[in-house]
Amino acid sequence: MPVAANDPHVLVLGRVSDDPKAHYEQLKPLLDYIVPRMADVGITEGRILMAGDLQQMSSYLRRGRVDWVTETSANAMRLQERAGAVPLLLTERDGVSSYRSLAFARRDSGIRSLPGLRGHSIAFQNTSSTSAYVVPAVELLQSGLPMQLLLSPMDKPDPRAVGYLFAGSELNIATWVHKGLVDAGTMSNLDWENPLRMPPSYRRDLVVIARSEPYPRALEMVRGDLDARIRERLREVLLEAGNDPDAREALQRFFRTTRFLPVDRDTQAALRELAAGVSRVRAEVE
Repeated sequence: MPVAANDPHVLVLGRVSDDPKAHYEQLKPLLDYIVPRMADVGITEGRILMAGDLQQMSSYLRRGRVDWVTETSANAMRLQERAGAVPLLLTERDGVSSYRSLAFARRDSGIRSLPGLRGHSIAFQNTSSTSAYVVPAVELLQSGLPMQLLLSPMDKPDPRAVGYLFAGSELNIATWVHKGLVDAGTMSNLDWENPLRMPPSYRRDLVVIARSEPYPRALEMVRGDLDARIRERLREVLLEAGNDPDAREALQRFFRTTRFLPVDRDTQAALRELAAGVSRVRAEVE
């Protein structure tokens, strides 16, 4: 059934998805938990609307088709810029609400810093990744390093630039660096410690050459013109869910969320920096 725009009785949770069936099953339990607790602000139904990409989700938000969306922090800032979405809460997953981006190279490469990547290549995950694209791209630009998209790992950048490619997954990034297909790679500190994404046998041969400042892991965003009563009640229900045993399973299925946290002053500052970085990457790289 199509979702009517701005239906005051329906709360619409959106998701950018390449696997709508799997994501629906992750989103539905939390929506079912929330809707009955929002009856006092007129919410009687919850629906889920998938978008194929960030551009489509931006359109849904602008048109009032989606009320609430959960996203990585870089994509959240893209939705803020493109669609006027606003941060509602910080999302803690697996007990972690912030993380860092790492850049790494082979220990025997001689590369020990970002400036040392001039004339070399680096692997990112994909353009949606905060830790394995946006943040390291910003740090390269801040280091005065122009970036050039390479056609393949065999391609080489200009001597004064850093060439970049997209590997698609953290394990691919680790493998490409370990096998010498690229000179450096990027991922979060959490993925660096995850043996499924960074095999220990690879990590022994690698060295971290840069660490970013911490930034939010994920955010709950709402459309900017959402009714203030609905927005504040949603915020209250989500904050309370972290202490409610009845919400535990729904939160776990919601991308392993442990709780939601207020957007404090430090988070706001990190998001301002990230928003500026997202704009710079779009202007100078994309």
